[in-house]
Amino acid sequence: MEQSQVASIVYDAVMTILIVSAPMLVIGLVAGLIISVLQATTQINEQTIVFVVKILSVFLTLIIFGAWMLSRLTEFTQRVFTLMSGGG
Repeated sequence: MEQSQVASIVYDAVMTILIVSAPMLVIGLVAGLIISVLQATTQINEQTIVFVVKILSVFLTLIIFGAWMLSRLTEFTQRVFTLMSGGG
């Protein structure tokens, strides 16, 4: 395996990680911002509210996007195994 192939696999791995994790990170960020704004306007400073809402929103996102995420990870794994076996 050449150095350019290894660099390509590393780049592909980083991009796959960013793409797969993006929906959960974005939803968690949006949920945290919304709850923080609501807490600031109502002056309720309970940190567990933010934590619970973020956890629930990330789990819901995982349920919704789970099949898509799994297919992206499976495609990446198949590409890596194909390159490792000398087929690519």
